[in-house]
Amino acid sequence: MMEFYRNPVHPPEARARDLLNRMTLDEKIAQLGSITAREVIEKGRAFAPEKAGRLRFGIGQISRPGGGTRLRPMETAQIIDDLQRFLRNETRLGIPALVHEECLAGYPARGATMFPQIIGLAATFEPDLARRMADVLRMQLRALNIHQGLAPVLDVTRDPRWGRIEETFGEDPYLVATMGKAYIEGLRGTDRTQGVMATLKHFAGYGASEGGCNCAPAHIPQREFREVYLFPFEASVRSAGAQAVMSAYHEVDGIPCSASGELLTSLLRTTWGFDGIVVSDYASIPRLMDHHHLTSTKEEAGWRALEAGIDIELPTTECFNDQFKELFRTGKAAMPILDRAVERILTVKYRCGLFEERPIAVGDVERFFDRAEDRALAREIATKSIVLLKNEHLLPLPKSISTLAVIGPNSDSWRNILGDYSYPSALEYSRHVEEGIEDYAGFPNPTVPVVTVLEGIRSKVSPATRILAAPGCGTNDASREAFARAEAAAREAECTILVVGGKSGFTPDCTCGEGRDRSDLSLPGVQHELVRRIHATGRPVVLVLVDGRPLSISWEKEHIPAIIHAWLPGEEGGNALADVLFGDSSPGGRMPVTVPLHVGQIPVYYAQRRPPSLAGQSTSYVEAPARPLYPFGHGLTYSSFEYSNLRVAPAEIPAEGTVTVSCEIQNTGPRVADEVLQLYVRDPVASVARPGMELKGFRRITVQPGATATARFSIPAETLAFFDASHRLVVEPGPVQVLLGSSSADIRLQGEFTIIGPTRLVSRRREYFTSCE
Repeated sequence: MMEFYRNPVHPPEARARDLLNRMTLDEKIAQLGSITAREVIEKGRAFAPEKAGRLRFGIGQISRPGGGTRLRPMETAQIIDDLQRFLRNETRLGIPALVHEECLAGYPARGATMFPQIIGLAATFEPDLARRMADVLRMQLRALNIHQGLAPVLDVTRDPRWGRIEETFGEDPYLVATMGKAYIEGLRGTDRTQGVMATLKHFAGYGASEGGCNCAPAHIPQREFREVYLFPFEASVRSAGAQAVMSAYHEVDGIPCSASGELLTSLLRTTWGFDGIVVSDYASIPRLMDHHHLTSTKEEAGWRALEAGIDIELPTTECFNDQFKELFRTGKAAMPILDRAVERILTVKYRCGLFEERPIAVGDVERFFDRAEDRALAREIATKSIVLLKNEHLLPLPKSISTLAVIGPNSDSWRNILGDYSYPSALEYSRHVEEGIEDYAGFPNPTVPVVTVLEGIRSKVSPATRILAAPGCGTNDASREAFARAEAAAREAECTILVVGGKSGFTPDCTCGEGRDRSDLSLPGVQHELVRRIHATGRPVVLVLVDGRPLSISWEKEHIPAIIHAWLPGEEGGNALADVLFGDSSPGGRMPVTVPLHVGQIPVYYAQRRPPSLAGQSTSYVEAPARPLYPFGHGLTYSSFEYSNLRVAPAEIPAEGTVTVSCEIQNTGPRVADEVLQLYVRDPVASVARPGMELKGFRRITVQPGATATARFSIPAETLAFFDASHRLVVEPGPVQVLLGSSSADIRLQGEFTIIGPTRLVSRRREYFTSCE
């Protein structure tokens, strides 16, 4: 007779409890741990059963079997199948392991589609693109029998010095939550048992690190913590049903997040009702000992993390070790705490359909990788992510242009248009750490085609166009030897496309990415000087920024006639940029972050309450104005739009009501173009000081020349809730100003409605998002 826990007719929760009651202490503790696939494979190619001694009691997770290796998808799938077969057949209870991979801007493994980095996805202001991209990742990962993805990053960040800003959806909690929810839905799919479990990271406040330094403490007031930095996590748990959360490395008010019961249990589970698993960020549990100095031993660090609410240690087992087991044998640690974690792990494994057989044969998996439709989606996202920052009647360029100079260190670099969690970046770091290779210029070609900017331009212009190519300088070095050739090309050309920026990754030559924080936001190396020299030739220049962070380019803004921010546009980046440069697509991306004029302004973000102007004093700095270089939401098109007919109805709503805000948008220019309509609100009188303005809705709309579109937002009053002086979540009566515009600094229409009646205390469940037709 089939055991209860093996029978799929029973609900996951009941099967998990039955299985838990059958387990020994060794088997329970094994579920808290993980191993990297490299620990049990031979010569990097095949599962080695003789190395599987650590799996004799089972294991909780297998970490990244394909990411950062040279394995083909079919080889990865075979290793996963062999591992799971061993766990099912060679352990007493036959419990399979969760297998996880990174899936930030694609699955970072050989043969997988390399999508634009997430900051570029945010710049599209189009959640459906996030959903569609994540759906591709779902299909690829499930083809390999991988059930968990370590994404999305829901960190709100307002400091572009932080290297990981490129992995985020930007500075605004509403934008982060909206894009993140769509990403989670894409990974999950319509059937949880056929989906991939998203992992919300990094919980919480990680993007507010001290000085913009990775893993540094975060100094966040309690109200701001709840309303800004926790909001995307809360909305994702409650409205998207997320099943995994990753704890963060840093500390908030002296408490490391990986040891915070207030965060991981009281708030996440008791208040928000989260019923999934909490995993540690890689090696964040041993850091409780060797970095935060909360404990003197690894097993004590393990107990602190388990007690706080972490269920699984990643990427391998260091702290849930034999000495940790002794804490339970001797009664120093409470068995119910262990049991609750194991039951959560088992429940999630059942929910994922992990105990059932793989749906796709190993030999069929490669047909899911980098298909033509996946590359088309990568190109669409990259095209829609491009932000036109400035255009003085120069763009779009004619395809019949006679002579074109394409200059800059990122003009013909496939590597530098990819994000830090791309496959080449991961493999580059692996070679650097494991083999000591530091000749990054000699890195091998990627396993899928990556179209450089130069290649995209060559394929777009007419056959008669002469292209003069020269890098001009390196990404981050001091050599000026190639300046002369670049200047000569610019003088000879009708126009110059100057492609500058950084390199994203983990190695010492990178200028952005995890662990690559900066104290200066100017162009790296001697690139700023190159820009000046090319400008001095007197020929028209289009400046293209290829970088994972916003750069402070105040001189360039003043002197260069056309500027584009292309972010890290992925494998189809060159084609996408060419589409925009030559007018096949009108740029429609918007800045998901505020661009500072100078690093001394940081933090600078659109929702700030500006200091009042006092008699005889200026609100600017002594050396510079306080305004940013470019505001949040900024972006130009090749057309123009007129806003009209604002309607706000009804004029009064109760605290549990909904208001409708509508307007018309007419394309008054000559080209089809996208407009990103942005809805902000302002609370002019409240019991606590409120932000200067808050994004509460947005919609990207394609409008034909001369045509008019009508947008209609429905705003539930509880989306305006905030924490009052007693830290109660409330909707207060009073007027609410409505601001509609093309950016946070370009408001076209303003209206108002009033919330009436008594102050409403908002319950645990609430609406988080507006809707727009």
